[in-house]
Amino acid sequence: MALFHQPPAPQPMAPPPTATTPATALGADDTARAQKLVARIRNRFSQTLVGQENLRESLITTMVAGGHILIESVPGLAKTTAAQTLATAVSGSFKRVQCTPDLMPSDLVGTQVFDFSTQRFTTQIGPIHANFVLLDEINRSNAKTQSAMLEAMAEGATTIGGQRIPLPKPFMVIATQNPIEEEGTFNLPEAQMDRFMMKAVMTYPTAEQEVAMLALLTRRGSDTIDPTALTHDVIGIQDMDFLCRAARQVHVSDAIMKYAVDLSETSRGAGSKPVQGLSSLVRLGASPRASIALVRIGQAAALMAGRNYVVPEDIKQYVHEVLRHRILLTFEALADGVTCDQVIDSIVKAVPVP
Repeated sequence: MALFHQPPAPQPMAPPPTATTPATALGADDTARAQKLVARIRNRFSQTLVGQENLRESLITTMVAGGHILIESVPGLAKTTAAQTLATAVSGSFKRVQCTPDLMPSDLVGTQVFDFSTQRFTTQIGPIHANFVLLDEINRSNAKTQSAMLEAMAEGATTIGGQRIPLPKPFMVIATQNPIEEEGTFNLPEAQMDRFMMKAVMTYPTAEQEVAMLALLTRRGSDTIDPTALTHDVIGIQDMDFLCRAARQVHVSDAIMKYAVDLSETSRGAGSKPVQGLSSLVRLGASPRASIALVRIGQAAALMAGRNYVVPEDIKQYVHEVLRHRILLTFEALADGVTCDQVIDSIVKAVPVP
């Protein structure tokens, strides 16, 4: 007679850790250290930039959140100066690329060169292989070069001659573009725009700030930044890595996560409190990557404020920078002069705050 053995009952498994509980709690010493490091970076900006506090905070917050940022403004508002200041505030490698229509992917990522002495190909990496990369006037590069930028931003690696080469960590792209000039420019595709965690828009300084800027240049004696002449408030790569890791450990409650998702869903015509008439203004809403960016930015903002938990104000503070390049307006909205920031204002007003 055949005997059938009943399999042992499965042992109960431990419940997986929830997404709202960080792996290790962020202590008071860590938040205090993070605040000191951020204060040193802000001190660096005070020596090179007058005004533009919003841009400074957007740059630092994006760096702590581990993302990339796009800066848009007319010429002469210190976009490049702000990017160079952030890059020189960290003791990492920094490369600047002036984008032009004839810029090729090999000029950015690198290429293989034949060495006649060894009769072998050698790989020469390009300027994208740096901790901080400034892509000046990114919309002047052609589509093929922009695809190489997208691979680097999305994958954290480049491909040269079939060989995959990882980028250094940390890696941050600071791109600038001029919204006025259209001759010789290529609009960034939506897929690449979505890779930027934030889009900062700079405005003209006040008359008092412009006078202070002239006074700063007069005292400095030069119109360009000399990093060696600045006070030594440079933080190390280890410090920047600590800031990024600490930001990921900041507690995010379920209510905050639902709030971030509600903001993104409302831009797509859904959400808990849909905005009436939004479909006539918005052609394409924010993707789920916007929800991720809102949470990551909220964690970084909370850490910089000395907290180990995210509050709704951390999300609302940067909601315009996170959503404005992810929302596409209809032709009717553009014809009526409606801006993305106005649409975001209506979304923020409609979504209930937890």
